Amino acid sequence: MTPVGTAKRIGRGTLKPGNWIQLLQFGVVGASGYVVNLAVFALAVGPFDIHHILAAIIAFCVAVTNNFWWNRHWTFDAKDGHAGFQAARFFTVSVLALLINLVALELLIRSGMGDIPSQAVAVAIAMPFNFVGNKLWTFA
Repeated sequence: MTPVGTAKRIGRGTLKPGNWIQLLQFGVVGASGYVVNLAVFALAVGPFDIHHILAAIIAFCVAVTNNFWWNRHWTFDAKDGHAGFQAARFFTVSVLALLINLVALELLIRSGMGDIPSQAVAVAIAMPFNFVGNKLWTFA
């Protein structure tokens, strides 16, 4: 699908109430993953004194597992699809979102913001990409 076709599909999708419900559910799952991510990140940079980039990757791994399960079983109700294919696609979208997160994290930390607030903002910056990728590709 072309970028223009994808944009048109997204536009048509905004007219369907069910997509807004899924977005809300995705937000709830994302919020739980957000809490998991920040808790793991805080432990990694705090008591374990791990560098913020490695800490963000560790936190991502834990949170992405949580989010995949909940999005597959609740948000997109995709239990009938092949879990392995869905997991591979979910992980691909999530890694791309992680790259956005890491760039934002590094820029925020270099601007003088603290580690944990920077991670909180960076995760939020990557979330829209994550939703659209999972909606249109992973659990389509």
